[in-house]
Amino acid sequence: MSDSKVLKDQAHSAFSPLIRASYGDLGSEMRKVLPEAGRVMIVGDDHTVPLYAEEVSQALSAVCKEVHVYMLPSGEAHKQLRTVERLLVALEEMHFDRHDVVAALGGGVVGDLAGFAAAIYLRGISVIQIPTTLLAQVDSSIGGKTGVDLDGYKNMVGAFHLPALIYTNPSVLSTLDARQFAAGMGEVIKTALLKDSALFHALRASGEAVMRRESGALLQIVSACAEIKAGIVARDPKERGERALLNLGHTIGHAIEKYMSFSLLHGECVSIGLIAAAQMSAARGLLAADDVRLIRDTCLFYGLPVSVAGADAERIFDITKSDKKMKGGQIRFVLLKSIGEAFYTDDVTDEELRFGIRSVLEDGGIK
Repeated sequence: MSDSKVLKDQAHSAFSPLIRASYGDLGSEMRKVLPEAGRVMIVGDDHTVPLYAEEVSQALSAVCKEVHVYMLPSGEAHKQLRTVERLLVALEEMHFDRHDVVAALGGGVVGDLAGFAAAIYLRGISVIQIPTTLLAQVDSSIGGKTGVDLDGYKNMVGAFHLPALIYTNPSVLSTLDARQFAAGMGEVIKTALLKDSALFHALRASGEAVMRRESGALLQIVSACAEIKAGIVARDPKERGERALLNLGHTIGHAIEKYMSFSLLHGECVSIGLIAAAQMSAARGLLAADDVRLIRDTCLFYGLPVSVAGADAERIFDITKSDKKMKGGQIRFVLLKSIGEAFYTDDVTDEELRFGIRSVLEDGGIK
């Protein structure tokens, strides 16, 4: 499929991104969905503001009377209530009102922080998402989940707040460092595993082009993943059922992320969590051993970790028990029937969970 056809076929909704090759159309597209928007606060971090804020400001200044920039410190360690409070104070001091807009310019941390601030300021003002990392473009910017960490637990405080616009420019992915790009591929692989076997095998076939970050290859995977996630959240916006599938790899992944004090990136932990889920699925007789190896090899090809060294399995197990997806003491866990077909279940036992954790420990894992 040509780049132009992919771009032409993209239609914006509250759930799906508008995919463009530059920021040139950003102002006009925002005006379409927010015709009364007065001022905009671009919220970025110390990586994205120097790279993109000027270009984005110019695009928005064409349709808004004022554009301001607020810079957050980068990193998961700052995804805290106090960071949101400082942003809220900045909005209040500038007298932002309900006709004004927050624009989240960055990766998942920026999107979550800015989106949460917009959700609770004046009981909710409009937010637009402008994702700049692969992980944000294929996952976190889509679906309206916002929030911050609490006591080291991922996204324990937050709100559903759908963006008025998701404006995705895959060309900026060329500026990502190798580790951040690989972390995004963790969410890409997850998306393929849960819903699209053809996409998973395409990741194998076109791996070299993806790793070279060829524009056509990036456009294909961003578009495919965005379409899958947008479809799921449109059918289940508040995670009452199908949307739970998007947590594939996340239960054990989140626990490892906390255990490691966020020294591993989110997508890296998702990769490890995918291997654990695949091992658990195989142990139930659902997933073929060859498929487990194929998933592992694919993660490794894209530079993702598949295990963690020197970890305390029982401590990771205990952390999973504080997962926000717990219900009545039982966790909702996502497993695989096959590559491209995931399901969620409430009957995973503690023994199975411990098995999954041990399967991704280098010094005690299951080979």
